[in-house]
Amino acid sequence: MALVQLRQVAQARSGDKGNTVNIAVFASDASAYEVLIREVTAERVKAHFDGLVSGEVTRYLVPNLHAMNFVCRGALSGGGSASMRMDNLGKCYAASLMRLEIEAGDSVNLSKS
Repeated sequence: MALVQLRQVAQARSGDKGNTVNIAVFASDASAYEVLIREVTAERVKAHFDGLVSGEVTRYLVPNLHAMNFVCRGALSGGGSASMRMDNLGKCYAASLMRLEIEAGDSVNLSKS
């Protein structure tokens, strides 16, 4: 198995509402989606954002789209208007999650584009 960054098998979008960040992750195909289900858990996402996400992280599977959605609570130090962070929005969370390293099997196509 190869250790790869999530960006090699998936794409993502994120946004925010108040103090909550939403991250949608889309696998490139069915075999990559199976890897995502195994490797990209709510616990791993919470650990990846250690120090940034203080609340619960919930994962929702969307199998018909080969996608998953993460809702990260307590992710913006109070929200856009309350945060002292330089970047107080959730738009950057998807790009950051793409650096998560996962174990990909040999059957996974690493050229997602």
